[in-house]
Amino acid sequence: MRVLFSILALCLFSALNGLSMADVITLEGGHEIRGDVVAEDDANLWVRVGSQVIQVQKNQIIDHEVSNPEEGGARIRSFLFHTEEDPTELSIEKQANLVKPSVIKVQTPAGLGSGVIINEDGYAITNAHVIQGETNLRATIWLPAEGGKTRRTTLEDVEIVAVNNHLDLALLRLTHPDGEDFPHSPLESYEGIMVGQPVFAIGNPLGLEQTTSDGVVSTTQRNFQGLTYIQTNTAINPGNSGGPLFNTRGEVIGITNMGILAGEGLNFAIPTRYVKDFIRNREAFSYDTKNPNSGHNYQVPPARKGQGVADELSN
Repeated sequence: MRVLFSILALCLFSALNGLSMADVITLEGGHEIRGDVVAEDDANLWVRVGSQVIQVQKNQIIDHEVSNPEEGGARIRSFLFHTEEDPTELSIEKQANLVKPSVIKVQTPAGLGSGVIINEDGYAITNAHVIQGETNLRATIWLPAEGGKTRRTTLEDVEIVAVNNHLDLALLRLTHPDGEDFPHSPLESYEGIMVGQPVFAIGNPLGLEQTTSDGVVSTTQRNFQGLTYIQTNTAINPGNSGGPLFNTRGEVIGITNMGILAGEGLNFAIPTRYVKDFIRNREAFSYDTKNPNSGHNYQVPPARKGQGVADELSN
């Protein structure tokens, strides 16, 4: 009897030890799968969990941590962006100093805007209208330096990965000059925006680099042409376009993109739910190097005589 008990205990220990050494695959919504990847192709993974093999679509995977990265394993992050489970609430002053290195300046021959780096590999989000029709892009980044200071660096090699003109979003990829990981900021893990909550923006208004402005969320449901935007009284000016709007947990809750002409404190940001959807489906909006204006532009019908049309300013 003791021998049988010992064998069962050994089998249980081996099973638990094997489970702890398995790959950890995190899906959207936070669900985890622990098992061994036995096969994969461009779109799927096949994972052995116990005695079963299950198929997992890569576009559902948030993160894939392999058990033995030394043995040739690699991380798979189909969504490219990060989220935090329980980010710390801090003052705007402290939070701004933490997230500033993730904010970039995007320059083209026609003008400039802002952007935010969303993962350590150098993927960044900006507005489509910031780079519209341009192929020669530069990005200014601020890298950590000794003594808690930052080192201003301009990158000449900026790749356009995807562009969605309807959402006014573009995905870029930067190459780190030292081959290291980029500082980056997480996207909001779930949409918990509240009217009146404090927020702040960091960008390059009129070329004034790394400018921080703060305010509150005025409404979360402002409708323009079938899309809903975050309205805020945070100061947003030309040059802020494509930059992040943060909450006090250091999460990107929106991408700033427009304001109202002659309207003080009427500024808007694209909610992160649209940003996440754009990143997940980036292959549908892959940038065509032979056609910088690829994509559909829907023409606005003319207004009736005497009918006013709200003026909008794309920063």
